[in-house]
Amino acid sequence: MKVYLAQQNYHIGNFALNKDKIISAVHHAKQSGADLIVFSELSVCGYPPLDFLEFEDFILHVESTVKDIALHSFDIGIILGAPTRNLQREGKDLFNSGLLLYNGEVQGEVHKTLLPTYDVFDEYRYFEPAFNWNVLTFKGKKIALTICEDIWNLGDNPLYRICPMDELMKQSPDLMINISASPFDYHHDEDRKEVIRLNVMKYKLPMIYCNTVGSQTEIVFDGGSLVYDRNGNLVHELNYFEEDIVVVDTATLEGPSLATSSNEKKSQHIDIDTRKIEDAEGIISRLTDINSISQIKTALVLGIKDYFTKMGFSKAILGSSGGIDSAVVLTLAVEALGSENVTAVLMPSAFSSEHSIEDAVSLSKKLGTPYHVVSIESIYDTFLDALDPLFGGTPFGVAEENIQSRSRGNILMAIANKFGFVLLNTSNKSELATGYGTLYGDMAGGISVLGDLYKVQVYALANYINRAGEIIPQHIIDKAPSAELRPGQKDSDSLPEYDVLDAVLYLYIEQQMGPSEIIAKGFDETLVRRVLKMVNSNEYKRNQFCPIIRVSSKAFGIGRRVPIVAKYLS
Repeated sequence: MKVYLAQQNYHIGNFALNKDKIISAVHHAKQSGADLIVFSELSVCGYPPLDFLEFEDFILHVESTVKDIALHSFDIGIILGAPTRNLQREGKDLFNSGLLLYNGEVQGEVHKTLLPTYDVFDEYRYFEPAFNWNVLTFKGKKIALTICEDIWNLGDNPLYRICPMDELMKQSPDLMINISASPFDYHHDEDRKEVIRLNVMKYKLPMIYCNTVGSQTEIVFDGGSLVYDRNGNLVHELNYFEEDIVVVDTATLEGPSLATSSNEKKSQHIDIDTRKIEDAEGIISRLTDINSISQIKTALVLGIKDYFTKMGFSKAILGSSGGIDSAVVLTLAVEALGSENVTAVLMPSAFSSEHSIEDAVSLSKKLGTPYHVVSIESIYDTFLDALDPLFGGTPFGVAEENIQSRSRGNILMAIANKFGFVLLNTSNKSELATGYGTLYGDMAGGISVLGDLYKVQVYALANYINRAGEIIPQHIIDKAPSAELRPGQKDSDSLPEYDVLDAVLYLYIEQQMGPSEIIAKGFDETLVRRVLKMVNSNEYKRNQFCPIIRVSSKAFGIGRRVPIVAKYLS
């Protein structure tokens, strides 16, 4: 049987676009002589549809779209993903389903069993888990069709009490197909391959794995769909971060069954996440690994591009300070949107260094972006004059610093409103974690580009961007980071050095280690408790922050839910 694997970029709720993509791929699959075409999880409506699933009209659009696609299923089978109704009175109203369309009808339907409710996932809010399991028979092949999480219940500490493939194996399937919406993070592709390989080795069946691609607000899906033969060999790996296809002859995936060695048996029970314990140097090395940084760059460009395209926006604006963060964001935005569509605004104050202005101008000239200089000195002075009855006689402090940042935020939003731009936020994860940012000032924006990158990763990304020649002026990379809100200010005046700070933050945020665990790894106790207190006490600020393009296993936003008012570690 020839199977056409279609890795596509969908738009949530855009049924016309999604349908056209699917039908176009079906026609190409027919021309290639394919017997079956496979699409990804919830491909009809896009993933994740969230509370749209609670609208009856949304579900009616799903059903109508499935019927329209089914009209193209003569002479070819179509496997796709869609929410379907639970006809039983008990339980949630919907299933997360995989459908087999053939000869104009729905010939088979399977439901997702394992509904993730961790990190960015909240599927049990909407879906009922499957309560029966049946293979799909198509052209003499018995297909074990599973959906994303259904194949992830492996390792020494299974998250769920049931394993769908164990149930499907009772019907002696010939082939595993998994349709997925597996998000990107900078190590997840390694885990994904290992999970699929372990399934293949456990069940001695080939697997065709179809993942979605594209960015949906915060979540980036990287594609990288996979085909493994029954002996655990990777046969096909589709491109990452772009649409791609492959045609597979299942006869080439069979081969003789190999006896499971003792080592293979042991590997079926390993902990998939082997990155729990590292020292500071190892953490920074992992965060700045060049392969990870390369993937991060591509993911962020896709995240920016899809956010603008799918929202119907075309023009971006950002504050260009001459610092590393705004330089990296400007460079990525130009790659995503084109230099003519990104406007940089330089907003010097009395505390801005001359070289910062020169660096920002130099970068815009290199990239070919329009830029404007709008001084905030007079605006800042007006604020201070107005507040003098209250502030007079008090020392210069955070309030005066934040007035500068909020003045800049107002200018950027005014220009954005006037000309229909979207403001790109330039804050990084280290700043967001420690509260080193100003609400309604430098924390303003429609989408955060660097909010899931620690400062050490921002520097690594800048160096990666410059790998073939200087794009970001080297002086921007070399100089000490500073918000330039008071004379001679440096980030290190308020924060630990980033190679220490970011290691502590990584252990606390990504690895969920408490203070005693982090201290036991050799970090100074006073520093650890100070950093963790900053993280917890600034949750209220992050709660008001814009969406962040997610590239790590634990980003601020929908994937990290901690209380604002709490005493833990305080």
